[in-house]
Amino acid sequence: MKKKVASFLSIQQSVNNSSTYYNKIKAKKGQIAILIDPEKSDNGSQLKSLLEKAEFSGVDFLLIGGSTVTKKEFEMTVDFIKSNSKLPLIIFPGGSHQLSEKADALLYLSLLSGRNPDYLIGHHVQSANEIYAMDLETIPTGYILIDGGTKSSVAYVSQTTPIPREQTSIAKNTAIAGVLQGKKMLYFDAGSGANHPVPLEIIKDVMFLEVPVIIGGGIRSISQVEELASIGVNLIVIGNHVEENIDFLLDIKNYIQNDRVH
Repeated sequence: MKKKVASFLSIQQSVNNSSTYYNKIKAKKGQIAILIDPEKSDNGSQLKSLLEKAEFSGVDFLLIGGSTVTKKEFEMTVDFIKSNSKLPLIIFPGGSHQLSEKADALLYLSLLSGRNPDYLIGHHVQSANEIYAMDLETIPTGYILIDGGTKSSVAYVSQTTPIPREQTSIAKNTAIAGVLQGKKMLYFDAGSGANHPVPLEIIKDVMFLEVPVIIGGGIRSISQVEELASIGVNLIVIGNHVEENIDFLLDIKNYIQNDRVH
């Protein structure tokens, strides 16, 4: 038994030491990721233009995933991105079929804010053997959905209810539970197309946990980005706003060059 335990611990230590992208996310505050939904990215020329502008802007990461994406759509989009961009590509999966060894890392999400067992552990069991066999950095991440003022696709597909915006103690306790379970990162999301971003009070309440924090949903201005960076958020994810206004990437470039603490 002791040998088995020692062997397991040595494997875990090796995994931790090789967590390249986890360490990159952890190392800085105010980093930027652009979220690409394969279902909205079937136009190759538009996607290529987005990738070129994202790279020019200096964003730190690309995230890929969606709530209703097919396996074929996902794999084709990953292939296209890796052929047309040098930016690190991290999977933000909406289901167990959204996997690719061609990506650089995987946010191994557990939807902690809901009580649907499929999104707490079910999808993980379905894909466990496939992921274990992949040469893909896997980052255990507590995913917490916060009410963004609209019915998000994540809430609809997962059949879960977001945590109410004013319930900061529930959000905080959910985050603590995730960290105690061994989650190495926390991802708070107001959902795609949110009317309101995750409240700052919720974010401030969990910073004492000292794990990397990712925030997404409803972010539409550089002032929001700066405020999130100032309270210690490691990675700020922007999706819909860049889809609607690609020139926002120029504002991001200016922020990265002049305002972000390097």
